[in-house]
Amino acid sequence: MRVAFLGTPEAALPTLRALVREGHDVALVVTRADRRRGRGSELSASPVKSLARSMGLRVSHQLSDVLEVSVERGVVVAYGALVPAAVLAQVPMVNVHFSLLPRWRGAAPVERAILAGDRETGVSVMTMEAGLDTGPVHLERRVVIAERDATALRDELALIGAEALVEVLASATLLEHARPQEGEVLYAHKLTRADRVLDPSESVELFVRRCRVGGAELRVRERRLVIERAVASASSVEPGAVRFDDGNVLAGCADGAVRWERVRPEGGASMTAPAWWRGRMRDDRSATWSSTGS
Repeated sequence: MRVAFLGTPEAALPTLRALVREGHDVALVVTRADRRRGRGSELSASPVKSLARSMGLRVSHQLSDVLEVSVERGVVVAYGALVPAAVLAQVPMVNVHFSLLPRWRGAAPVERAILAGDRETGVSVMTMEAGLDTGPVHLERRVVIAERDATALRDELALIGAEALVEVLASATLLEHARPQEGEVLYAHKLTRADRVLDPSESVELFVRRCRVGGAELRVRERRLVIERAVASASSVEPGAVRFDDGNVLAGCADGAVRWERVRPEGGASMTAPAWWRGRMRDDRSATWSSTGS
């Protein structure tokens, strides 16, 4: 099939690779414009652009170019912008979305599923409509979330989604018989800093979920600290207290304690929590922690 591919981040790469591997003619790759990254603020291509160029594929930052290449269908994975109805009217498109639609339509389905404590999530291959992730679903694949963080879960969904997409494109039955979405509609709004702020008044479970999403932060001695990985602990620690006990960094929440496993101090690199304590807290055995929003 002659297709155009729309995508931008790492999560879109497995599908682009799968399309080429299965012999589809990728006539055009559309991705978001180069962005300034890093301390030098140099322009950097998106992961999709870098891969497409290495494959010898034509790349554009202009969505309207899809209308000029005579493709049968567009394939969209985490493109990062809405596709106008006028484009969809001329080029039918299928989207690989990382949730079980209609639950978690929108920009951050993986993170929202984790924050909500969902037991499972998955991938929906759907036909795109002008509405936000409202189209009928051709194929769905389910995944148990377990204790995975957002990065690991997204990586798995990206691989599963790639295989589901090529299965849909290979089947006239799947392509022609999409089902309307059914169930509770929830929107996966883009995460803000507030979604990542840790607070002693919240539960252990929510503390750990925020850490699994990534970028979860709190304050110790007026310094910001990102908690990259934490697990529930059976220890008894007062809410808002943090202590170094037998080589472990333990912090109190509203209903129990967590053990910090990996942290990133303000202006520093990622390290184990015990290494951070020995370096920053030195001989102290206890301190307090608070929300960065307080």
